[in-house]
Amino acid sequence: MDFKEQVQTRKLVFNGGLVKVERQQVTLPDQTPATRDVVRHQPAIAVLMVTAANELILVKQWRAATDGVTLEIPAGKVEPGETAAAAAVRELNEETRLVAAQLDQVAGFYTSPGFTDEYMTLYVATGLSPVEQALPQDADERLHLEKMSLATALAAITAGQIADAKTIMAIWYWQNHPTLGGTAHG
Repeated sequence: MDFKEQVQTRKLVFNGGLVKVERQQVTLPDQTPATRDVVRHQPAIAVLMVTAANELILVKQWRAATDGVTLEIPAGKVEPGETAAAAAVRELNEETRLVAAQLDQVAGFYTSPGFTDEYMTLYVATGLSPVEQALPQDADERLHLEKMSLATALAAITAGQIADAKTIMAIWYWQNHPTLGGTAHG
């Protein structure tokens, strides 16, 4: 079965600081015309940080899109010319003031392929220690760090207190790899 759509035209309908929106006129494989709106976004990273005490580090912050506070693993955009791994190291510094002795890439995924091309790379960071030189934090971010055990994080997912997809995926990854922080949990 042929799924490929043929793009006939592309028009930039919004160019913001974080995203661009492109409207496409496409032809489906059966020659039916259709319209697609695609949100263009820089690649991004997210980092599951597990301490030696086997705790997850989460960032608590306000998110305008959800009109509320979220608990998330550290994450951010990959800047032009930067590798995903370098972005992960930078974001850990900026958001948590920690550096990882071990940073492992575990997955790459589209965050919501129904409307955006944002591709995120998930890392696991262990062997955490304070940075020697702190990078400036984003002026428009207000962040608070929280630590949670795996059991508490799983309960927070069930209770709807953690509702961010990348964070849920990372916690479930941790659940299947319980010795990430160096000690097993019960």
